[in-house]
Order: sequence, then C-alpha cells, then structure tokens
Amino acid sequence: MHPTYTLTISCPDRVGIVAKVSNFLAMYGGWITEANHHSDLEVQQFFMRHEIRADSLPFGLDAFRTAFSPIAKEYDMQWQISDSQTRKRVVLMCSKEAHCMVDLLHRWQSGELACDIPLVISNHQDLQDLVEWHGIPFVHVPVRKDNKAEAYAEIERLIDEAQADTVVLARYMQIIPPALCEKYAHQIINIHHSFLPSFAGAKPYHQAYERGVKLIGATCHYVTEELDAGPIIDQDIVRVNHRQTAADMVRLGRDVEKAVLARGLMWHLQDRVLVHGNKTVVFN
Repeated sequence: MHPTYTLTISCPDRVGIVAKVSNFLAMYGGWITEANHHSDLEVQQFFMRHEIRADSLPFGLDAFRTAFSPIAKEYDMQWQISDSQTRKRVVLMCSKEAHCMVDLLHRWQSGELACDIPLVISNHQDLQDLVEWHGIPFVHVPVRKDNKAEAYAEIERLIDEAQADTVVLARYMQIIPPALCEKYAHQIINIHHSFLPSFAGAKPYHQAYERGVKLIGATCHYVTEELDAGPIIDQDIVRVNHRQTAADMVRLGRDVEKAVLARGLMWHLQDRVLVHGNKTVVFN
C-alpha cells in the first residue's frame, strides 16, 4: 500500500472550494485516492477529506503547508494534513472492566489499529498483568476524593510525557476534570455504555431495564466538560425484550461497547472525524 497524506478541511460553504483544492493538487501532480465532501446546508459549512498518494507530490508536509496556506486563508479554512507513515500515539485509560481494553489491545497487536500505545493509565491495578503481557507500560494512579487534584496533575504529566495524540477512556470510570477536557479538546475519546443522550450517568443499563426499553446501545464520543454530552463519533444498538434482566443487558451491551469504541478510535486515527460545534461529520 502506498503511503498517503490525508488532507481535512472545514470552512464556510461557497462555490469553488472543491475546484480550488483539486486544481492545487493537480498542479503538483497529486494523485487523489479517496475524496469525501459534505455540505451542511443548515449552517452553511463545508467539509472535505482527501487522501493523496505521498509519492505523487514533489514535496513533503512542510512545503505542502506553505504552498497551500494562501488557499486556506482565502477560504477561511480550518485544515490539517497528516502522513499515514507517522503513527499516532494513543494513551489508554481504564479502571476494572476488561472487555474494551482486551479488544483494543488485540486489535492493536494484530495491526488492525495502526497506532503506538506508549502507556496505559489506570486508577486500579486489576488489568496490570493483561497490559504488561502485551509489552506496554502500566501506570497505577489512584484517584480518591482527597487526592483528585494531585492524581490528575500526575495523569496530565504522564500524557504529556508520552507525547500522546489521543487519549482513550476504555471504561475509565472517573470524570475527567474540565481543565483536561479543554486542554485535550477532541483528543479524548470515551465509550459510554448507553445510547446517548438517553440514560447518561451511572448504571445506564439498569436505568434502561427499569424503563423497559426494547433497544440498548453504546456511544463513542469526544469528552467535554459537560458529562456524557460531547460530540458523538459512533453509536450502535442491540435489541432486547422483557425476558432480559439488567445483568443480561450489561452482558449484551459489552459486545456493542467494544465494537463502537474500536470503530470510533479507528476513524479518529484515520482523520475521518471532523468536529463542528457539538456535532461530527464522519467520512467512514
């Protein structure tokens, strides 16, 4: 497979954006291998994602940024370009439940998740042996009512030291402080064991059981200061009925959670998720 550059753009919608970008790439011999466009007619915002064969261009990323900047300024673009050969660095965080962590580590080890995992952080030690078996450093940072400021200062230090591009809360059962949510905006991915916005907060499957729902699900989203209310990346569901207990729903939900989290993380790593306000455009 040829290495590619991924160009993502969000800007006010107007005539000529696609032509301008395509002409720029064609002028330098850029070979587009995948192209995605979307216009949000309600807010007049345009979104674009192009994959370009890196070896078709006469320059690297720095020169690309310099050459493309006048177009970006002209069209008031928020944009970035990344190299498929530069693997993103993902710090995983967990508590006691293993299913999401096991799934992500398996996908990473098999090569399905193209990223580096320099570190796993946990507020419990239950999954230490599992993580270290995969050859990944495990750091235990206890979080208690009386040490939260110190604990999250240490977590912030560890994330920065690991030079993380992304943080994944793989059933990390603590609330991330607002300062960290702001610092790592659209970089912290969470899996919530509910089909948000329904049944936010604690024990959503038990809430769903009490409500007698016929569908349960899971939601992968970016973490914001408002609990369980960040931009949604992916969701999925499974049907249930009156025969299922709350414990059955928890069991069924685990399969949905790990699939949704893996998809959401994979799309994020491939720069397929563009955020606008509290919504996402996902070129999947």
